[in-house]
Amino acid sequence: MTLRRLVRPALLVPAAMCVLASCGIPTTGVVQAGGPAVGVVPETRLYFVRDGALFAVRRPTDAPGDVESAVLDLLRGPTDAELRKGVTTRLPLPTGLPTAVPAVPADGGATVVPEAPSRAGLVEVTAGDHRISVRLSSAAGDAGDPGLAAAQIACTAAAAQRVADPGAEPAPVTVTLPGGRRFEGATTRCPGV
Repeated sequence: MTLRRLVRPALLVPAAMCVLASCGIPTTGVVQAGGPAVGVVPETRLYFVRDGALFAVRRPTDAPGDVESAVLDLLRGPTDAELRKGVTTRLPLPTGLPTAVPAVPADGGATVVPEAPSRAGLVEVTAGDHRISVRLSSAAGDAGDPGLAAAQIACTAAAAQRVADPGAEPAPVTVTLPGGRRFEGATTRCPGV
């Protein structure tokens, strides 16, 4: 085999690649094709009451896994749309907090719920040592059915905590309602757990 026979195919490969690379497709800059990519909207699970039993409602949130924010959202009560579906609450709706408003579809079909009210000393949340403690101040008012109201808070707090630490075992929750009435228990009986 001569050197000429080896060189000729070696020169043809780069030439063929150049021809294929310039097959008539013009170069382009950045192509605008709509808005930015949108991910999954973070949600929290709030527990209200329907037909006398706990009922989970999913709501969009700015603070996934934040127990205090979830409890404050719960205290705002059900939206008008949820009320029309028979969802109620046994928790008092504290004065000075904006009540929930219907979820409003925004561009792209996302659901918008107003921001959570200020913390204003209404709820004290302690999470640690595999336990969650929620204490409502007297500003929250009295619960209509203390046991079911405490279960609403406990399940909502545990659901928020599970978002923050999905692999963890459900933490027991202690709820102290205004007037000092305490409820303790595991949250494995929450619907949807």
